[in-house]
Amino acid sequence: MNPLLIALAGNPNSGKTSLFNAITGSKQHVGNWPGKTIAKKEGEFQHRGYDIKIVDLPGIYSMSAFSPEEVIARDFIVQEKPDIVITVLDAANLERNLYLAVQVLEMNVPVVIALNMSDIAEAKNIQIEREGLSQALSVPVIRTVARKEEGTRDLIDAIVDTANQTLL
Repeated sequence: MNPLLIALAGNPNSGKTSLFNAITGSKQHVGNWPGKTIAKKEGEFQHRGYDIKIVDLPGIYSMSAFSPEEVIARDFIVQEKPDIVITVLDAANLERNLYLAVQVLEMNVPVVIALNMSDIAEAKNIQIEREGLSQALSVPVIRTVARKEEGTRDLIDAIVDTANQTLL
């Protein structure tokens, strides 16, 4: 069986590369400024009998494909057809991040949402009803704090569960 191909997509500074590092055990450099990840980075791991290849796409605000980063991300999703797109949302800036999430959902690819930096949102008294968001978007929504490796196991389980539902 071919490895599952997973893409990580999200706004700049949403924690995609931190999540990539937490999942793959990689040590990609993390920067706190837009445009840090210009090229896509790849890593591999295994979980519940699946070989999984994960690609960290550049941070983007939309799939409009005006900037080089947007072209890389959109073309990867359209041409490589990943099995699942993990859309990484900054929980403390959810409204701004949902725009991209909805655009990815409109591409008719299986999606799992990582509600990242949830600890920061919680510290600001931002409460997000994950079950309601999951039902509204019809995708799993997983609470993560990538830099502390919180929720990464749940996220990986959601990837495999989604693959079992959509690929079988």
